[in-house]
Amino acid sequence: MERAAKEAVVEELGQIFSDSGVVVVAHYTGLSVAEMTDFRGRMREAGGSVRVAKNRLAKIALEGTPSASIADLLTGQTVLAYSEDPVTAAKVVEAYAKDNDKLVVLGGAMGETALDRNGVKSVAAMPSREELIASIAGILGAPASNLAGAIGAPAANIASILSTIEERAEAA
Repeated sequence: MERAAKEAVVEELGQIFSDSGVVVVAHYTGLSVAEMTDFRGRMREAGGSVRVAKNRLAKIALEGTPSASIADLLTGQTVLAYSEDPVTAAKVVEAYAKDNDKLVVLGGAMGETALDRNGVKSVAAMPSREELIASIAGILGAPASNLAGAIGAPAANIASILSTIEERAEAA
């Protein structure tokens, strides 16, 4: 690889490390091309990405980024999974690692916070941004729904009473 190409890779990796909500580092020794393609596809569908790079270049790119503490994880055949959403990459990696024991999660980084194996598991267990927004919308919408029901209830009660009075009048 020429120097210019290496510099481009370092710059790209630097962007990944500084802009991503979460970066997960895993060993992928033994994964076939089909399995790696499947892993990349799952990550892309969820909104994340996968990058394989030389560890030496990744360590250079880590310098001065919030994720610099994960440099020790970059040994052997490593793959970087990352996403803007702080949970997406961790969820996909954990789900894939459950199905395929050849993908071994080493750890990662969430901003300046270094994550060990259990940390990545904990992040994967968190709800995603969309799930949180839906939950908050449901919580905010419930009182309005209850209020609308309470406002409509007296009218329904009056209609029921009038109907009962009318039925009694017809019966008499």
